[in-house]
Amino acid sequence: MGKVQTSPQAAGSARDKILLTAHDLFYLHGIRATGIDKIIAKACVTKVTFYRHFPSKNDLILAYLEYRHSRWIGWFSQQLREHQSNGLPLADALAETMNSWWQDAEFRGCAFLNATAEIGEALADVERLTREHKVSVADVIAEIWDIEEPALASTLVVALDGAIMHAQMGGNLATVTDQLRVMTAALMKGAIRQI
Repeated sequence: MGKVQTSPQAAGSARDKILLTAHDLFYLHGIRATGIDKIIAKACVTKVTFYRHFPSKNDLILAYLEYRHSRWIGWFSQQLREHQSNGLPLADALAETMNSWWQDAEFRGCAFLNATAEIGEALADVERLTREHKVSVADVIAEIWDIEEPALASTLVVALDGAIMHAQMGGNLATVTDQLRVMTAALMKGAIRQI
């Protein structure tokens, strides 16, 4: 997903250092595998400073997902708008956008689906944030391509999530990209009319 500076050294406040460090570690290694002590050490803050900003790991997890949503949805929207302004149809724009993310060496799948699988049952707000994130993805697609049927935009997100999972599981990226392109084109042409 594009190279956005998340280095703790680049962050201004202690809170930002903690959040950016957690973002990188949670996404790359998983939420359960990343302990508070590791975040504190990597962010170069004290425990007192950490707990002043985030009274619990759960508070940090939710802040991480909110930050991830803002960062990812901004990138996604920008990429789709650039592809649209270059004349690409949605099927190609979506496939090219996703493929560029999947090619990133730090790609680990959808942070929201990963978090839901890891801790969704233990922390209900994770599932809520995941649902909200997916609605936002559908809204971006619908807005950029003037899709008036909410069911169509939501179905495109389901196809997108499936493609993300296959890319995350090590599927051939060219094949997954082509499959996403075909599914999106079929949906846009009305090949799948009723859900």
